[in-house]
Formats: sequence, structure tokens, C-alpha cells
Amino acid sequence: MLKLRQLGWVCVGLCLAFGPVAVRAADTNSLVWHRTTDRVDADVRDMALRPLLEKIASDASWRIYVEPGVTHVVSAKFKNLPSVEALRMLFGDLNFALVPQTNAVPRLYVFRTVRQNATQLVRAPAPPAKHVPNELLVKLKPGADIDALAKLLGAKITGRNDKLGLYRLLFDNASATDAALAGLKNNSDVAAVDYNYYYDPPPTPQLLSSAPVGPLSLTLNPPGDSGKVIVGLPDTAEQSLGAQLDKFILPQLSVVGDANAPGTDLTHGTAMAYSILESIAQQSGGGTSVQILPVDIYDSGESTTSWNVALGIQKAVDNGATILNLSLGGVGDSPVLDNIIQQAIASGIPVIVAAGNTPGVTTYPAATQGVIPVTALGQPGQLASYANFWPDPEMIALPGASVVYFNGQPWGVQGTSVATAYATGMAAENRVMTGASWAQIIAAMQQKFAVPAK
Repeated sequence: MLKLRQLGWVCVGLCLAFGPVAVRAADTNSLVWHRTTDRVDADVRDMALRPLLEKIASDASWRIYVEPGVTHVVSAKFKNLPSVEALRMLFGDLNFALVPQTNAVPRLYVFRTVRQNATQLVRAPAPPAKHVPNELLVKLKPGADIDALAKLLGAKITGRNDKLGLYRLLFDNASATDAALAGLKNNSDVAAVDYNYYYDPPPTPQLLSSAPVGPLSLTLNPPGDSGKVIVGLPDTAEQSLGAQLDKFILPQLSVVGDANAPGTDLTHGTAMAYSILESIAQQSGGGTSVQILPVDIYDSGESTTSWNVALGIQKAVDNGATILNLSLGGVGDSPVLDNIIQQAIASGIPVIVAAGNTPGVTTYPAATQGVIPVTALGQPGQLASYANFWPDPEMIALPGASVVYFNGQPWGVQGTSVATAYATGMAAENRVMTGASWAQIIAAMQQKFAVPAK
């Protein structure tokens, strides 16, 4: 029998300040949403309803639902109106309801008949995916010659993994890069090719003056020679959590040269390791044989790319990881990275991935087929205000806040990355406690921790 215990709840005060956001829908259309004062400026002419709602969803950070089939052409000009008055001007004869939520973002319902019919979620437009200038990632089929191919393309090989057939190519300029990308997509020797995408910087932990919980206590039960459960953690550089908890951390690996020297501030990777152990402690009651294998994939401690993530995943797998925690993401969908993830999944390794902290934006690799995407709860049964999600029966929702003790001080961290760490710890400990298969464990978690209805 699987033992999936609901995690304890911790409220962490992490506040974000928002300034005015200006968006131009076209040369003659503009919308400025002053979130700090809840005032709106608009100069909109003949704008369709759907693009307008997408702009509002992005700028106001509201969850917006519209009645399917409703259309409306918007023309309005005003300045410094309160948001509700602005909505009346923008929507004309359409009905709407702006509903505040406790500990969550407001919900805006737009409809022509009755509010209950406003069921279609409006997704904010995804920001353009950013990629490393003049670089491509290439996955070759067995037997293909990367050196000959690079010479033909006029590219320099700046990274290579011959075992995986994975290579990073550098070109002279953007036009040469784009031309090579178009050609390689039709090359019979190429399994996958795309840009080398940047991934979002991880959320920054915040030092707390006090905390509602004390430091974590957990005892290492020596793992056996077989059946070990090892959490692969590609993330920022790992720091010491103290003599007791360091027993659970295997020697750190790196795909970016020497692991970045940790400073005095808590790193994201350290916070994720602590949160994984916190989840394990709540499942186990105080002792476990689960261990964590950290892999540094962040060049500067703040940025990483799909190349580093792919290498980090493979490094963890090659060194014994039996489950992977990816508390990271971005909007760029890399088929090269997807290929590496699919290989891990095919070998029986669950890949648990954060859904992201920008509502309404499809995030990768959380949207990659076969992974377990995780969004965050702010309160039991309620999504956190920042939590991203999309219709996916595989997605689960767990608490998105953690208090981490580092150098004797409490730090607060929140986001879907925390929820992912909790999910990974829960799955790993249930594997140890019950001996159930990963498929059984994940299926039970998807049933117990399903994403709450809107």
C-alpha cells in the first residue's frame, strides 16, 4: 500500500512589487496596466476580444475565463481609469465579473449569457524563447560524422558528447545559424536540431527574520547494495546543509567545469535538496535511505541552457540516478533536450518537472511528453497566485513554499520548483517504503494530488 501523506503547510511572506506594464497590440493600439495603482490607460481601435484578453491576462496577472464563441471588437480611449471602469469601457455590451480570491490572483469572467458559461481559460501569450546567439544543438544518428558536417556548414564545434551523438555548433552570425538550422532539419544524419535555449533564472531564496518551523532532522539509513533510490538534481551549485543532512548528499558533479564556489547566500540547488529531504522526512517519520546526486548545470549561478540541462540529466543518469528532479524551465522547446529526457524515461526513470511561475505560459521541459509536470498550491485545494498550469492529466499540485535552514538561518523559497522537490521526495520515499513500481507511485500521486478545479 502506498503511503502518500499530505505535506504540512508553511506560509512564507514573499512579496513582489510590480510597476506599470505597457503593451502595444499594434502601431495604433496600446494598453498600459499600472498594477501598483490599479489604473489603466488605453488607446485601442478595432481590436478583437481574444487578443485583448490575452494582453490583460499577461499584464494584470489575472486568471481570465471567457464564454466559448463570444466575439467582440474593442475600440476605446481613456487614461488613468480604475481597472473595473476600464473593463466597462473595453467590453462595451459584454458582461463580466471580476472576482477577488483569498491568497490567489483575481479571476475575470467574460460572458454574454451567464457567468457559469465562462469556462474557457485565456492563456497569456508566451514570451519569445531566448537562445544563445549563433549556436545550434545537434543530435546525430549513429555513424554520422560531426566533423565533416561542421566543416561543410562552416561551424565550430564548441561542445561534444560522442557517446550521445550530441554536439554544440557555433556559427559566424545569425543568418548563417538560421540557414544551417533549416538545412539540418532535412538532413538524414540528424536526429534532432534546434537553438541552444536559455532557461529562466531560478527563484531567489529570501532570508527570513523568523520562521514557523524549526530545522529539519533526518537520519540516514544506510542504503543496500541494490535497489538504491538516488534523486538526480541538475540545478545550481550545492552547498553544505550541515553534518547531519550532508550524509544524504552524494559528491557533486558538474557539466560546467569546476562546480561554482558557493557564497554565503542560499543557492536554489541547496534549497531544492533541503525541500526534497523535508518531503522525505514527512513521509518516513525520520529515517530514509534515499540519497541526492547534485549536478551543477549553471555557468554563472544564474543562467543555464538546454545544452547544460541535457548534459546534466545524462550525467545524473550515468552516475546512478533512479529519479530526476528538474526544478527549472523556460519557453523554448528543445527537441535535443526532449530526446535526452525520452531516453531517461525509456530506461524507467521518472522525470518530475516544474510547471513554471508565469501563469498561462506553456513551459518546457514540463510540457515534454512523458514527464510529470508539477504546479504549486498556495493553500490546500487552491493554486498559488503565481502557479502555472495547463490541461494535462499527468500534472499534479503540491505546496509551493518551503522554509530552508542554511548556516543556522531560515530562508524562504517559493514556486513550482519547491512543489516539484516535494513531489520528488514523496515519490522517492514511497519507493523505499513500499517497493511499489514508479508507475504505481506516480499514478497514486496523480490521483491524490490532482490539480484543483478553477
